[in-house]
Amino acid sequence: MNYSFRLLIIFLIVPFVSIEAQELLSKKNNFTRQDTLRGSITPERAWWDLTYYHLDIKVNPEEKSIKGKNTIQYKVLDNHTVIQVDLQTPLKLTKAIQNGKELEIKHDGNAHFITLIDKQNIGDINSITVYYEGIPKEAIRAPWDGGVSWKKDNNHNHFIATSCQGLGASVWWPNKDHMYDEVDSMLISVNVPKNLMNVSNGRLRLVEQIGDTKTFHWFVKNPINNYGVNMNIGDYVNFSEVYDGMAGNLNMDYYVLRDNLEKAKEHFKDAPKMMKAFEHWFGQYPFYADSFKLVEVPYLGMEHQSSVTYGNQYKKGYLGNDLSGTGWGLKFDFIIIHEAGHEWFANNITNKDIADMWIHESFTAYSENLFLDYYYGKEASADYVIGTRKNIANDKPIIGKYYDVNKKGSGTDMYYKGANMLHTLRQLIEDDEKWRQILRGLNTTFYHQTVTTKQVEDYISEQTGIDLTEFFNQYLRTTKIPTLEYSHNKKALKYRWTNIVDGFDMPIQVKIGNNEQWIYPKAEWQTLETPSSKMPIIIDRDFYVEVKEL
Repeated sequence: MNYSFRLLIIFLIVPFVSIEAQELLSKKNNFTRQDTLRGSITPERAWWDLTYYHLDIKVNPEEKSIKGKNTIQYKVLDNHTVIQVDLQTPLKLTKAIQNGKELEIKHDGNAHFITLIDKQNIGDINSITVYYEGIPKEAIRAPWDGGVSWKKDNNHNHFIATSCQGLGASVWWPNKDHMYDEVDSMLISVNVPKNLMNVSNGRLRLVEQIGDTKTFHWFVKNPINNYGVNMNIGDYVNFSEVYDGMAGNLNMDYYVLRDNLEKAKEHFKDAPKMMKAFEHWFGQYPFYADSFKLVEVPYLGMEHQSSVTYGNQYKKGYLGNDLSGTGWGLKFDFIIIHEAGHEWFANNITNKDIADMWIHESFTAYSENLFLDYYYGKEASADYVIGTRKNIANDKPIIGKYYDVNKKGSGTDMYYKGANMLHTLRQLIEDDEKWRQILRGLNTTFYHQTVTTKQVEDYISEQTGIDLTEFFNQYLRTTKIPTLEYSHNKKALKYRWTNIVDGFDMPIQVKIGNNEQWIYPKAEWQTLETPSSKMPIIIDRDFYVEVKEL
């Protein structure tokens, strides 16, 4: 890496690759046509831009079924006559209507190609309504193996929730199921038995009683990614507070099972603490217009936008455990802090392709120790993030090897290794306030946008004045841990980097005797004179590297 200060000129080049070429690549690497249709920006997706959804459904808990429709409004970007809508089996897309005309649907697995009759003029705002029904995939181990969780609470009331990151929102509702295009706003109408309540994203506009059922209408004013949309159904009670935040008053609402109300009132005090710490580090909460909610669910939790789901059993840490093994992880409820951290990294800034999912998980795993930094200090936060290194697998690179096939990288290391990469980067910058401004700048520069890894890398390099190309290549694209080899004799310290990508030359802080200083290893041996061969050498623990004394 060249650590001289310079401006970086950023070019974003998006090549067009035909679906046929993508399929050939997929077959070569054991991906299916369905992987390509799900993971790529197909011609039937590229010509229209989402503007609005109205998801209007009826949920039958006894049958575990959903029936309803989604009105999809879009802006025409190019002349085309076929639109791709995604819905996963065993749900069935039964009908599509535009301007009162029923349209032909060609079903290709989970992708459904609808031939339009009316001319699609560039710049027009059009809409199409698709109808569907059936029994959706049931979540086996939510949220990792997602779908719909059909459970019951201790009072035998239905307790239902959705979770679909990676798997895709089309597992329970029809939509344009690719991360690159976020809908601008959305109305979510869910009809449930009258003794239950549905909580979804945004703000509650209206509750309609229809016979022995109720329909809850939730409106999302801000752009929202597809997997961030959720429904949560149960015997909920609500309590709330108003937080005095960076953008004024923020409504913070909590929906919990009736039996857990008093427990939640005490335990959810971590929520405003989270908001205070993260507005400090990341800038204002990105969804003031849609409020902030914590919603109890029958699984661990998920970062659904403005409707963060919670199932950590009202325990500190991760289900009562400290992921770092240091004790600091028991100072906060992991699910409240981690999942709410995703409001900035995942919901505000969203990856365009799941191969770049580290943008969601690395920054949010890192947010846990920034929460500790805010309340307990820098050493406590360092203890925590360094403690999580024991969870790093180095099984495969953090970034997915293949794009356009809905395939992520290492499921473990995008959390713990990614967090330690960012902790290491903080040391290179040295100035903590500058680092804080970079984190805040990411959230303003890419406010409500979908991004690529290159955009994030280029932004950080530009703001630091450091070319971080090899740094990111090392930590994101390989499983190699940089190893500092050194020997110390005859008043000379010899050192070099091994197990590195070409050009990696990250400086690192060391303590030689009582003196702290930077050294500048490269792949070739470097030499530093020292007052004595007996002086101990200590490598700064804040750098995620390995050390080998020869």
